[in-house]
Amino acid sequence: MIDLNNPREVAGIIDQTLLQPTANSVQVQKFCEEAFAIGFATVCVAPCWVELAARTLEKSDVRVCSVAGFPLGFETQELKARALITAFAAGAHEIDYVANLGAVKSGNYELIQTEMEAMRRAAGKKVIKIILETCYLTKQEKIKLCQLAGDAGLDFVKTSTGFGPGGASADDVRLLAECGQGRIKVKAAGGIKTIRDIKAMIGAGAHRIGTSSGKEIIAQVEDISKC
Repeated sequence: MIDLNNPREVAGIIDQTLLQPTANSVQVQKFCEEAFAIGFATVCVAPCWVELAARTLEKSDVRVCSVAGFPLGFETQELKARALITAFAAGAHEIDYVANLGAVKSGNYELIQTEMEAMRRAAGKKVIKIILETCYLTKQEKIKLCQLAGDAGLDFVKTSTGFGPGGASADDVRLLAECGQGRIKVKAAGGIKTIRDIKAMIGAGAHRIGTSSGKEIIAQVEDISKC
């Protein structure tokens, strides 16, 4: 069990995220140095910054995460797989990729399954997360995607990119955790800004948290622990 009153344990479940399109190299390096000091699970950075992040964190336990098919997911599976392989070659340890929502809405689950299997093969033994962008999906679509992801051997289902009209909800996390049946973990992301939000997501069954507010959240935990 994670002690959500312990700053180091909370940091250890956070993918601290910097995916703003205008982020520059100085900001990325500072971001990674702060992550090193705090001890986040990963930093999640744009593909163009993976090599810099990997160099900055090479003596740290903080892993490097990046994205593929982000944030809309409508690239072909070949392009997504190539992006994944390129990011791993540059030093990434984990990849979050966006599902093809157009295929989902077309009922083309064969394409979705084929894409999942292709991404699993391309990732090898490295961690891969599929972003469902739950704000666009029906309950049955969420369940179907979670089941397919488990069948394909993906490591996580992730709720949101943070770029859509809605983010993570405890209800969605609970649904995904239940339908995953322990075969696949859940990453809650999108709109998570406080330790209260994290407690709600972990309570619903999340294993990892994606947020750009990790530094602020850890400061909140530290303040609470002093009381």
